[in-house]
Amino acid sequence: MRGWLQKGTASFWPGLLVGLFILAAPRGLQPAGRVGRDVLVPCARNVSSELKRYEASHTSMGTEFTVVAYGQDVRLLAETVEEVFQEIDRIDKQMSNYKPESELSLINREAASRVVRVEPSLYALIQKSLQYSEDTGGAFDITVGPLMKAWGFFRGEGRVPSPGELHGVLAHVGYQHVKLDPANRTIHFDVPGIELDLGGIAKGYAVDRAVSILRENGVTAALVSSGMSSIYALGAPPDEEGWKIILRDPFDSTVPANVVYLRNFSMSTSGNYNKFFRLGGKTYSHIMDPHTGMPVENMLSTTVFVANATDSDALSKLYVLGAEGSRRYLATHPSIQALFYLPAGSEKQFKRVLLQSDSYNLPPDTLVKILR
Repeated sequence: MRGWLQKGTASFWPGLLVGLFILAAPRGLQPAGRVGRDVLVPCARNVSSELKRYEASHTSMGTEFTVVAYGQDVRLLAETVEEVFQEIDRIDKQMSNYKPESELSLINREAASRVVRVEPSLYALIQKSLQYSEDTGGAFDITVGPLMKAWGFFRGEGRVPSPGELHGVLAHVGYQHVKLDPANRTIHFDVPGIELDLGGIAKGYAVDRAVSILRENGVTAALVSSGMSSIYALGAPPDEEGWKIILRDPFDSTVPANVVYLRNFSMSTSGNYNKFFRLGGKTYSHIMDPHTGMPVENMLSTTVFVANATDSDALSKLYVLGAEGSRRYLATHPSIQALFYLPAGSEKQFKRVLLQSDSYNLPPDTLVKILR
């Protein structure tokens, strides 16, 4: 059975200002403020005459990356942002499981039959991913590729696999099948059919690499976003305490749900409205429970706030654990906040649950302020 796969959409209109924010704008334009469909980002007010604003967007890794930066030299900002986009494209060429020539695709083809030596940065990301898999009890799992294909999310046409098919696919899912040798920087799969999918962490990693390049070039105020996934707020716009970000209502992308002020910190969102299909009157989201092989239910979105985008991207998959299951993770992992939007029973109503690590201490010169 097949259905139409959809991505989260919004209705946009030009020039509507609420307070200091551009809530929406026509598609195809890049006005100040728009960085994606999950979050709506403001313009700064009273911009210092010494600082100039530069914004650019670039499509890569299946999404639109946007950088908004402030500095004294627009040409330097433009050159730096171009360097950022080149690095993001490099990561895409290396880590995409959609590109047959990528290093990740080579690993997926050959690691079950032989030991494969891995480039250092990719090896480190796979190593970090497996640690997250271990720490979350498999809620985050980079071997979900076969599940995404079985449900039709890999190429864009949703379908519901039969129970027998799902049972067979689950035999090829599980981070425990990925064997690393740190001494030789190699990888091996202990059963055939395993496929790595870094879609749940690579965009956050790309955002962190972008921030590193901005810092190396002297940029101290910038916002980097990877479409509907991850954001890092570097410094703050002129005359502001932080970057002011609007989290959308999970049922209506034009309605604000929460306001966040962020400085030198990251946030990532996983939501059931990002990619889904409808079939037989039921909606199936792209976020899978690797244990059951089924799309996660009874969760609308999870937004995680943590010091870097690699971590926030991976940890937004606390979505799979839910609010109660995430309490156990947060009890032993410091300095994380997680905001859950849960169904409230009534149609198009939701409730908020904000959780925080038992040990919570922000680094100096950071800000995370979450408001209604």
